[in-house]
Amino acid sequence: MKRVIYTQRVEIVENYNERRDCADVEIAKLIWECGFLPVPVNNIPQKINTFLDQIRPDGILLTGGNDLSKYGGNAPERDETEKKIIEYGIKNNIPIYGFCRGMQVIADYFGAELTKITNHVSVRHRLEGSSPWNGRIVNSFHNMAVKAVTGGLTVEARSEDGVIEVIRGKDQSIYGTMWHPEREKPYMQSDIQFIKQIFSEEGL
Repeated sequence: MKRVIYTQRVEIVENYNERRDCADVEIAKLIWECGFLPVPVNNIPQKINTFLDQIRPDGILLTGGNDLSKYGGNAPERDETEKKIIEYGIKNNIPIYGFCRGMQVIADYFGAELTKITNHVSVRHRLEGSSPWNGRIVNSFHNMAVKAVTGGLTVEARSEDGVIEVIRGKDQSIYGTMWHPEREKPYMQSDIQFIKQIFSEEGL
């Protein structure tokens, strides 16, 4: 069974003076549903390359939660961990898929800027773009958005108000979407098929 690692958000529990790695169990369930073995990642940037060498992942999933530190977020260890994961994935030709914050991290890695937006939290909207995205209705839980992509990425779909919703790497197997596939009840078959294709031998 192919191993897909997935990143975790950082939760700060002040009463216990703890910084906790955590993720919605639905993320692991979704990975199982797609036919892969889910492996969570700890936000320890000093050890991440050793972890990756030992686990030898077949796929990388960058998840939601935590704004990037440069835009007011409070989890710099996650930023650094995910940057190293992207570098490792590119170097070793491992497919990468990021949703919500995960897409933002990919865009930031390639030099794109983010901006604050409104009317994109706890709503649904229609996509406009290339097939298979055009006309699809997706959930939305973000208040930061990618302003424009740089040379290493292409835009495949936007929301009706022009916010970038789907990106793709030009030269690597890298994909990003702004919705949360794990928050659909039940999971959307289109999301499952999309994830299966990303982490399959053939790719998209």
